[in-house]
Amino acid sequence: MAPIISPSLLSADFLHLEESVKMINQSQADWLHIDIMDGVFVPNLSFGFPILEAIKPICQKPLDVHLMIVDPLKFIDPLAQLGVHIMNVHYEVSPHLHRSLSAIRSMGMKSGVTLNPHTPVEVLEDILEECDLVLLMSVNPGFGGQKFIQRTLEKTRKLRRMIDERGLNTILEVDGGVNAITAPLLVEAGADALVAGSYVFGHTEPLKAIDGLKALCR
Repeated sequence: MAPIISPSLLSADFLHLEESVKMINQSQADWLHIDIMDGVFVPNLSFGFPILEAIKPICQKPLDVHLMIVDPLKFIDPLAQLGVHIMNVHYEVSPHLHRSLSAIRSMGMKSGVTLNPHTPVEVLEDILEECDLVLLMSVNPGFGGQKFIQRTLEKTRKLRRMIDERGLNTILEVDGGVNAITAPLLVEAGADALVAGSYVFGHTEPLKAIDGLKALCR
């Protein structure tokens, strides 16, 4: 089965976001990944709701929203109202993760939880059943174009085993340093979905870059 491909708009040309979204519409990409950063949890700022509101009417792909912020729950209602497909919160800022994921699901969105590179997958032992998606960061969150952390391959294998042993449908997504070299390794390790930013939007032919990722099989 081909992996889910979710190009990250963070790596697009901010002066031409409409063109980038329309390119994604025409591609084989499955989702559009949106990174929302607050400059507190991560050392950078990115998209806010005005950008999301502008993108949503023209985007024909489900929105895969990754909240790198300290207080993600206050945005459940606005994201649900926008028709976001996946709301993804960080384990590291979620002291009441079960409540958070339940609240996301109650608003009709898929519940996602992200783990930073230093956070072991074992922390999900008692919450995995509540996760529609788990996103493993294979770089430190906050900036695009970083080098892939090799340890992520073993984390992916561990999480794959946890999901399969419980017979769950949880989607295993990986974000950071995804390219023609790392993508096949991640898919072989058990990744269901790949977030690709610089590799897609920095490619001379973005549509072909997406096609190549989509052609991989697990």
